[in-house]
Amino acid sequence: MPSALLQLSRVSRTFQVGDETVHAVLDIELGVEAGETLAIVGPSGSGKSTVMNMMGLLDRPTAGDYIFDGQPTRALRSADRADLRNHAIGFVFQQFHLLPHLTALQNAELPLRYRGLSAAQAAAAARDALAAVGMGHRSAHRPGQLSGGEKQRVAIARAVAGRPRLLLADEPTGALDSATGVRVLDVLRGAARDSGAALVMITHDAGIARALPRRITMRDGRIALPEAQ
Repeated sequence: MPSALLQLSRVSRTFQVGDETVHAVLDIELGVEAGETLAIVGPSGSGKSTVMNMMGLLDRPTAGDYIFDGQPTRALRSADRADLRNHAIGFVFQQFHLLPHLTALQNAELPLRYRGLSAAQAAAAARDALAAVGMGHRSAHRPGQLSGGEKQRVAIARAVAGRPRLLLADEPTGALDSATGVRVLDVLRGAARDSGAALVMITHDAGIARALPRRITMRDGRIALPEAQ
């Protein structure tokens, strides 16, 4: 049987806005297996970004438990959460978040240098990741010299260079045209498969969601459809 990489158990997340308590996520039960690919879909305000932030250890649940790779995370200190995030989780965002003054290679190296790898080790891993997403020939180019699809490939390389257990993608095709988005999705899925990472993707694009083997729909902070095939 596959092993659960992460488990959200009765997880809720609330925010206080003035006198009002906003329930962003309510009693979420969700497991993701090692190596699994999952799309989370739903309208704006449905809670899907909040769920992703909790999966990525960026936010803490207000209630419930989040277990990552067998480790309960609620009581972890901020420094321990940051260390776990750096070693085990990769992020891909809609707006790429590449540093404009760095080359593609330097952008892909950056998380590895924060992890403590030597310059040579980080460069070797980053080169391999760029080659895997078809960007090895553009490693010396800066983001301003790259197309939107190329920037997203560099962002994917940066996310997988450290071989994370979990890859989180927040609208990774949202800033791209349809044809480029499909190509980037293929690259993202291939990169996750090659690195052995589970892939969880937020998307508004129904076509992108249908391309993934498992999908859940969120509405009003809850999972509306546990799995829609």
